[in-house]
Amino acid sequence: MTNMEDKKSELQVLYRDDHLVAIHKPSGLLVHKSSIDAYETEYAVQKLRDQIGQRVYPLHRLDKPTSGLLLFALHPEAVRVFSSLFQSQKIEKTYMAVVRGYTEPMGLIDYPLSDEINLDANARPAITRYTLLHKVELEYPVGRYNTTRYSIVAVHPETGRRHQIRRHFKHIFHPIIGDTTHGDGKHNQFFRETWNCNRLMLAATEVSFIHPYTGKKLKIESPLENSFSRILTKLGWNTLEDEY
Repeated sequence: MTNMEDKKSELQVLYRDDHLVAIHKPSGLLVHKSSIDAYETEYAVQKLRDQIGQRVYPLHRLDKPTSGLLLFALHPEAVRVFSSLFQSQKIEKTYMAVVRGYTEPMGLIDYPLSDEINLDANARPAITRYTLLHKVELEYPVGRYNTTRYSIVAVHPETGRRHQIRRHFKHIFHPIIGDTTHGDGKHNQFFRETWNCNRLMLAATEVSFIHPYTGKKLKIESPLENSFSRILTKLGWNTLEDEY
């Protein structure tokens, strides 16, 4: 299934109750209307509203090229309640990414980030943790090296700054593959030409928190798109997750 096909199909609902709905957002789909991509005519907010027949309120955002788990509140009070959980960092988020080079087995990136839109604003605290899942060296020359090295990492952002994960991995010299803004053009080109990879290799895979209305621990997982898991297989990582 291509990303364009994913965009036009019905959104996959991963969880729903009276207060919250979680979906899988395909890579290439905006969360909501944006002046930056004014030509786009489809948005996750509008698609989900039409699909379930009621108004929805996005609780966080995923960049357009990022795929995976996205949460919406179903009524205004839930917006306030769940937003409070996000602000107090009581919602644990997990992403998966493919990055250039070999990362450390575990790492903490504590690097304040400025607002990319309001350049006059002061940098705000930003923290990202990560764990190495798999690393591989390939016999392909890219740039001035005869081989290439890549890491697959699980990422846990503790704050939610704009493009935080992408900017943080650029900061530690392990840019995410497919990132045309903060990435490495030569490695992006290698993935495009070698494996027809035309996407950002970043996916939101899981959230967990104590549900404020039930008091029970809730974990919601999102499957990987075929366009993502196919590249993981090329890198020697065989996921057991169902593909979307």
